[in-house]
Amino acid sequence: MTSEIPLSVVYQDECLIAINKPAGLLVHRSPIDKRETRFAVQLLRDQVGRRVYPVHRLDRPTSGLLLFAFDSATASAIGKQMMARQVKKRYVAVVRGWVKAPGMIDYALKFKADKIADKDRGDIAAQPACTVYQPLQYFEIPEASGRYTSSRYTLVQLQPHSGRKHQLRRHMVHLRHPILGDTSHGDGKQNKFLRQRFDFENLALSCTSMGLEHPEHGRWLTLTCEPGASINRLLADWQPYQIKI
Repeated sequence: MTSEIPLSVVYQDECLIAINKPAGLLVHRSPIDKRETRFAVQLLRDQVGRRVYPVHRLDRPTSGLLLFAFDSATASAIGKQMMARQVKKRYVAVVRGWVKAPGMIDYALKFKADKIADKDRGDIAAQPACTVYQPLQYFEIPEASGRYTSSRYTLVQLQPHSGRKHQLRRHMVHLRHPILGDTSHGDGKQNKFLRQRFDFENLALSCTSMGLEHPEHGRWLTLTCEPGASINRLLADWQPYQIKI
């Protein structure tokens, strides 16, 4: 019998609890993978001995901050903040190429239906979507991973101002800087290079900061966490390749 590794709790009070969700973990049961038996909701409930209510989602391959409430009223209050775009989220991602300056992507996204989970939804028109991006670090690896003799990458901070499906992944592809490890929208050659050269098989996207008004006392609450473990390992391996441009 093997013991379950505890989820990493980054914040807890009487109303809320936040974890650093590892990549690959589903938030709750989903028709996307009926064979999966591990879910953040059940694992956290068993870990803290209390019922928990997820107040937002992270895609399965995305790591980082995942916030839960301990009661439905608190979950509903935070949900209203989410709907009003009052909750501020920041992500970090590693992308192909050098993102040489900060900017904003204002590009409408058409809803992409999942064949299973969204099979009953009709056609939905493109919806406004906005993402602010900021380059943080640059890397150049003196090995070919495509048509160029070296491989260039950027660690970026991403701040979504809307919540469309796969928004950050699709916006970075629109910018021609796909997120590494993205098997749905990314660069297959880059993903293969990372698997073979650096044993990196995850999505290089992690929610590392979230700010919201605390539903009990109204004061602003900022939560932070480290990027996912696999992203941290990749960045550590790349320190000899970090450059300034």
